[in-house]
Amino acid sequence: MNYIVISPYYPQNFQQFTVELANKGITVLGIGQEPYDQLDQPLKNALTEYFRVENLENLDEVKRAVAFLFYKHGPIDRIESHNEYWLNQDAQLREQFNVTGPKPKDLKKTKFKSEMKKLFKRAGVPVVPGQIVKTLQAVDMAVSKIGLPLIAKPDNGVGAAGTYKLETTEDIEQFKQKWDKQTVYFFEKFVDSGQICTFDGLLDSKGNIVFSTTFDYAYTPLDLVLNHYENSYYIIKDMEPKLRQYGEAIIKTFGMKERFFHIEFFHNGDDYIAIEYNNRPAGAFTIDLYNFAHSIDLYRGYAAVVNGEPFPQSQVETQYGLVTARRSTSNYVYSEEELRVKYCDKLKAVKIMPKAFADLQGDIHYILTTPNRSEINQMIEDFGKK
Repeated sequence: MNYIVISPYYPQNFQQFTVELANKGITVLGIGQEPYDQLDQPLKNALTEYFRVENLENLDEVKRAVAFLFYKHGPIDRIESHNEYWLNQDAQLREQFNVTGPKPKDLKKTKFKSEMKKLFKRAGVPVVPGQIVKTLQAVDMAVSKIGLPLIAKPDNGVGAAGTYKLETTEDIEQFKQKWDKQTVYFFEKFVDSGQICTFDGLLDSKGNIVFSTTFDYAYTPLDLVLNHYENSYYIIKDMEPKLRQYGEAIIKTFGMKERFFHIEFFHNGDDYIAIEYNNRPAGAFTIDLYNFAHSIDLYRGYAAVVNGEPFPQSQVETQYGLVTARRSTSNYVYSEEELRVKYCDKLKAVKIMPKAFADLQGDIHYILTTPNRSEINQMIEDFGKK
């Protein structure tokens, strides 16, 4: 099998996908813009060949790289980045070279919030009213139809980027002034819930869920943007049956295969409201959090799925798992050394966030596990206390 990895160097923790695919005897070919000498040695060892391009965003240049690797190594079986930024390009390359996996037409339902909502409804999962906004007149129509307060998000966007909370007529006018009139927006009724949770996991080549989990955000993505909080989120040991029911219904309706998924919900009282479907793993160091909390290796598990093998299930009881962040510019009550002593074997890893995401999510991410839910709150308080 020939497997092309797009951007094998970045993000750095995703290099392990390449290593584990190679460990399965798969021929892994990399296309990236970093010089070969910059690659970490385990990544170099795992790659059969690395093709450096000047600009990974230049689709024609990347197509020429794939064509060269096709000519040299034979037909390509997979092309993947696992990275939101490259998903559309991945799909275009698959279509060009007839490679298994989502093509551009398949991404419409996972790129646009308006399209996601249609499928959530088809799956029988609760959603809030929403409307596409392309013109100033459409802004007024959406406000009149849905009512304030509203959340305005780019219809094709990731996370909380470009998001506005609209509560008053003044907010509406400010949005109209700031909006570039080119970006298509999606207006939704604001949900008064500070709880956002997820249904995340991995699908095999037939679309069956082979791994699933859930985590709660300590703060909503919108709160992180508006209030500059330190990011914290934590794995829940036991998933509520209704959340699992909704998640499985969504997976069946969207019909993806051999992919990670990351679905966000509002937890609203005793029910859930679907927010968005992400056709890739949760970002930053979340896969590492899954691995520590579930005593599993999802990099190796993914490679097994690609290779047509059964997914290796964990035989160890799941722990609560936490990622909590700190900012290099903030002064905290407890030093890192003090927290290392206090949490000792519960502190599993310390990760440095790439600068591109540090402003939103914090500079240093700490991964911890514990068998006790109450200790998660204490950990968040200790690491965040100023």
